[in-house]
Amino acid sequence: MGKLDINEIKSIIPHRYPFLLVDRIRELEPEEKVTGIKNVTINEEFFQGHFPGHPIMPGVLILESMAQVGGFLLYQSVEDTEGKVPYFTGVDKAKFRRPVVPGDTLVIKGELLRLRGTLARIQGQSYVQDELAAEAILTFVLQDK
Repeated sequence: MGKLDINEIKSIIPHRYPFLLVDRIRELEPEEKVTGIKNVTINEEFFQGHFPGHPIMPGVLILESMAQVGGFLLYQSVEDTEGKVPYFTGVDKAKFRRPVVPGDTLVIKGELLRLRGTLARIQGQSYVQDELAAEAILTFVLQDK
């Protein structure tokens, strides 16, 4: 599987505005890796309070965007996904390296570290213009909706 547009993304994960934090899946190789895109705009609701006059994307939302992209990798790496959804269950070794601000394009990469049944560990990394913005090891499970 290669690219997914926003309509295909919405058919797989249940998130909707304002909590859908991935705009496109640019690359997807099941059981290996995924690359997604989040275009960060000043119109995002969270910028109203984080921070007025100095807008910065909250770190937890960067992690959530990585989790949403990582969920696609899990979803496409297992069989029998009918009626199931990937759940983000844990985060380890999270580091934030640079702020993400309006106008940035967040390039989110995930690499499958471990897959056992419907459980997965994925190394997530987010970049802005080839500069590492955040990284973490994310844990997922695929469960019934």
